[in-house]
Amino acid sequence: MNGDTSWERGIISTADRQRGAVRYGLPVIQVLIFIAVAVAGVGPLLWLLKSGVSTSQDILSGPMQLWPSGIQLKNIPDAWNRVQVGAYLGNTAFIAIGSMVSTLFVCTTGAFVLSVLRPKWGPVVTGAVLATLFLPGVISLVPLYMTVLDMPLLHVSLQNTFWAVWLPQAAGAFNILVMKRYFDSIPRELIEAARIDGASNLRLFTALILPLSKPIVGVVALLTVIGSWKDYLWPLLVLPDPRLQPISVALPRVQKTTEISLQMSALFLAVLIPVVLFLLFQKQFLRGVGMSGGIKE
Repeated sequence: MNGDTSWERGIISTADRQRGAVRYGLPVIQVLIFIAVAVAGVGPLLWLLKSGVSTSQDILSGPMQLWPSGIQLKNIPDAWNRVQVGAYLGNTAFIAIGSMVSTLFVCTTGAFVLSVLRPKWGPVVTGAVLATLFLPGVISLVPLYMTVLDMPLLHVSLQNTFWAVWLPQAAGAFNILVMKRYFDSIPRELIEAARIDGASNLRLFTALILPLSKPIVGVVALLTVIGSWKDYLWPLLVLPDPRLQPISVALPRVQKTTEISLQMSALFLAVLIPVVLFLLFQKQFLRGVGMSGGIKE
């Protein structure tokens, strides 16, 4: 035993694995499950790619056939130019980056106050933030929209500005609580030692807490970018100007005047970027999600 976990029993015991039916049947079942998961996960993306380089007639008459009329690679540059995918992707990227910055600023500073500074009113605020998670988003949709149309005290409208998307994104209760839970796992001894050395709250936040929280900061950043990239309803309400709309709003708007083949090419370009982001940062993402504490023993 002595730290060796290879002896631990799984769902299927060692004796069962020696049986012929289990020995040969288990790998077959594993391969079938892997194929099913791969088809369910990658299949739609492959079909979207296939449709994006097919003619409209092929998509409608034989959606599962492989290019009866040949591969139409020109669909991708046509979608980029005629559907203005580049401009809409630029808007989407600008919105996503702004949402990420505002979200990280609010959730890290808010979690720092609640977890590290621990004011007397902290538990009340934490409870109030937690309570918002139990409210359906549709309930706050109308009040939030009215607030955007007429900001309290300032009496200005944020409609048709990116601030109307950035500010509501920043106040996500889930991200604040996740960040607070991560900050709670940082040993208090490190924080007290920094205070004894004369570190101010600002230096404590920038020089100690944030460097130790890179995994969870990366997770929140990636989730915010992907969530902002696929958001539809809220940008549709606050960005009625077509020149400011992200691609998730623009593509449904132009579908009546665009060939279905170009629509599929545009959809593939829109989906490709968040998928590539996840593949590039999947190690950091999975490591940040799986870590239960801020410091490894």
